[in-house]
Amino acid sequence: MSGHTITQEAADTAAPTSVTQSHAARELGLKRGEFELAVMLGRIRTVGDTAGGRRRVTHREIERVRAGKGFPEAWLERIRAVGTTEGAALMDISTARFTRLARTGFVTPVKFYLNRYRAVVWLYLAEELRQFARSESNAGLLTGRASGTLRAQLDAGVDLRARNWRSRYVGALLRQSDDPWERAAAVASLLDPVQIAEIIRDPYERAYLRRLVPASFGQGAPESPAGRIIQKITTADDPDEIRWLRANLTIGVSRARGERPAPRPAPHLAPDPGPASPPRTAAPEPRSSPLRAPDHTPPPAALPHEEPEERASEPRGLLKWMRRRGA
Repeated sequence: MSGHTITQEAADTAAPTSVTQSHAARELGLKRGEFELAVMLGRIRTVGDTAGGRRRVTHREIERVRAGKGFPEAWLERIRAVGTTEGAALMDISTARFTRLARTGFVTPVKFYLNRYRAVVWLYLAEELRQFARSESNAGLLTGRASGTLRAQLDAGVDLRARNWRSRYVGALLRQSDDPWERAAAVASLLDPVQIAEIIRDPYERAYLRRLVPASFGQGAPESPAGRIIQKITTADDPDEIRWLRANLTIGVSRARGERPAPRPAPHLAPDPGPASPPRTAAPEPRSSPLRAPDHTPPPAALPHEEPEERASEPRGLLKWMRRRGA
């Protein structure tokens, strides 16, 4: 009996207390997109991986979600995302009016994807749209002629959907974790690698942040047409936005270093990365601007020129980088 008890205790100790996010999605019977949105909205809580990898989900959290009121039907309704046509129907307005409200930032996308024609399809939380339509303070936006300010913004080509989505996305990532390195990685996920390299010269720190950045949005290799579109959406392009992210990344990494150093190989195994050289394509620091309303300048039509070889080298280790240096 005693031997059996010891064996059982050892088995319980060896059993993992958490699983990968993909495993948790299968256990809950959720599609990948449903699960990712639930995590982003805080409906499913994740925990840091002790090995420093992607965030995981505990068995206790899986059971908590399963036991929730109305799971899965009512629970899924609270995270349902809809496109422009369905969103307009929920608010009882035309699709043209709905698009105007989205472009000028009155409703914020919760996710996006590319359709078969590589057009960006923005999705909105159905629950939020219903709340917006019920609010008396928004009645003037749902009927009648648009205000002069709104028309001027639309005539100028304002489209805040991507910027507002990025703001929402990074906010969700920051709420998920108190770990300083994970929080720094969340901020870095919206900056171009050139911007990151200017702020963080240590290649091991950059590599560690890469490991902690949430999984990519898929839909094509980084240099494919689809990949470029996604990169444009997920990379900050407004000067004020870039300034905020750079400042927060600088502060965040400083705090993270104070708590623990980024992992690196043992001294006798690690190659000397050499002195960090300034990026050749680095853009000048955006100049300060007076306080103003959110972005009234449309995003650039194309991504800034980047060298694929430099971008590919950042997350893949130092050997290729050193070979190019010695070439």
